[in-house]
Amino acid sequence: MKALVRRPSQRLAEGIVTHIDRSPVDYVLALGQWEAYVAALQAAGWDTIEVPPADDCPDSAFIEDTMVVYRNVAVIARPGADARKPETVDAEKTVESLGYSINRIRPPGTLDGGDVLKIGDTIYVGRGGRTNDEGIRQLRAILESLGATVVAVPLSKVLHLKSAVTALPDGTVIGYPPLIDDPAMFPRFLATPEESGAHVVLIGADKLLMANDCPASATLFTSLGYEPVLVDIGEYIKLEGCVTCLSVRLRGLDG
Repeated sequence: MKALVRRPSQRLAEGIVTHIDRSPVDYVLALGQWEAYVAALQAAGWDTIEVPPADDCPDSAFIEDTMVVYRNVAVIARPGADARKPETVDAEKTVESLGYSINRIRPPGTLDGGDVLKIGDTIYVGRGGRTNDEGIRQLRAILESLGATVVAVPLSKVLHLKSAVTALPDGTVIGYPPLIDDPAMFPRFLATPEESGAHVVLIGADKLLMANDCPASATLFTSLGYEPVLVDIGEYIKLEGCVTCLSVRLRGLDG
């Protein structure tokens, strides 16, 4: 198991915000939170690989937005925000060096990796401010040839689809209802009591990496038999980030 990560730019505080009010970001604190996040991945058995920093890109720590990985293919994103487009260059070089086949989203398509939720061979893609219809069309053309089913999901209340929903290991989609346009899009849906509770990363057989500001959601997942692994990412939440954004998890060329 490998995970791509990227050290935050010293311009992190200038990151784009769209659905929330801007708050001051403490870079030193944010760097410490990033280091603790990486350490949590490593403690769970993940080999973390640092993509070269993109110091001129304030949002570059949110490495997930640079690509969508499915089986042996890495689809390099074309970010919906022009300021973020340079972030993909070194991310592509890094994932290609690991043996992945490269495809790209091309103009006029736009797609952010944070808009893509993979559950087995079903790929949900948020159609909103950062990902457009043409980006989804191109992703569908690439991934459905590999056996995936791509489902477009309307998105208007949050930055990315995975700002609203993620999934448990059994395929149940979890989300905070006030931020979801249509929960009926998902065959199995479980509401979380807190916004951050909608964001989990599976880092082990039953371990869920999640933010530490949603205790009721952590209790809910514990009652379902999972082990929450809590990290403080408060400075990234100020920039509409969550635990999924800070890494690209690579589970093997055939997975």
